[in-house]
Amino acid sequence: MIIESEDELLKLKEVGRICANALQVMSTSLEPGITTLELDQIGRKVLEDAGARSAPELCYQFPGATCISVNEEIAHGIPGSRVIRPGDLVNIDVSAEKDGFFSDTGASFSLPPHKSKIEKLCRDGKRALWVGLNQVKPGEPLAKIGQAVGAFALKNRYTLVANLASHGIGRSLHEEPSELSTWPDPSEKRMITEGLVFTVEPFLSLGATWAEGGDDAWTLYADPEAPTVQYEHTVVATRNGPLILTLPEGGA
Repeated sequence: MIIESEDELLKLKEVGRICANALQVMSTSLEPGITTLELDQIGRKVLEDAGARSAPELCYQFPGATCISVNEEIAHGIPGSRVIRPGDLVNIDVSAEKDGFFSDTGASFSLPPHKSKIEKLCRDGKRALWVGLNQVKPGEPLAKIGQAVGAFALKNRYTLVANLASHGIGRSLHEEPSELSTWPDPSEKRMITEGLVFTVEPFLSLGATWAEGGDDAWTLYADPEAPTVQYEHTVVATRNGPLILTLPEGGA
C-alpha cells in the first residue's frame, strides 16, 4: 500500500495504536501461572473494545486472536492450555483490522529468573529491529534493511531465521512488497517508495536459521533448536525516515 491521503494515514495510525496497546497490556499481564489462552483473551478484549478485529482470525481462520509462541516455538503459536512458567521466553504477535486497514506488531519477553544470554538476546533483538528501521527511506533499496540487520547479527554472533520475512501491509494483512528479507538477500532488487507501508521484523537467534512446522498447521519451531526472538513494527516510509505506526498510547 502507498498512502495517498491524510484519512488513510489517520486510519492506519489508529489501528496501529490499537495493536500496540494490546501488545502492551498483554506484556504487563505476562506472568508465571497464566495460560496462553488467558493471555490471548486479554489481547482480544483490548482489540474488541477498540472496535478492531483480530487479523489472523479474520484473514486465515487462525484459532486465536493473537499468536503466542513459547520457548521452542518461534512464530504462530496457538493460544491454549500451555501454562507460562518462570524463565520462559515468550513472543507475542498482534495484528488487527479496523475500518478496512491493517497493522502488525510483536515483541519477545523473558520471564525471571532471567538467563543472561536470553536477556542479552532480547536487548539485541530490539537493537536489530532499530538497525533495520533506520534504513527506511524513500529512494533506497529495500535490500538495505536485510544487509544492515545481517551485519549487526554477524558482528554480535547471532543468526537470522531466513524464511520468516517482513511484508507489505495496509488494506490487507499481507500484501506487496511480499517476502521482504530481514537478512542479506542478493536477489532483492525492489526500492522503497514514499508512502510505502510495511513491517520490519527480524528474527534474531542464538543458532536457528530456519522455521519448521510441527504437529499442527500453524506453530513454527526454531531449526536448529535455539532461543529466538522477534520484534516488529509497522512503518510508513517518509522523507524523514520511518513513521512508526505501532506505538502504544503515549508513544512509549
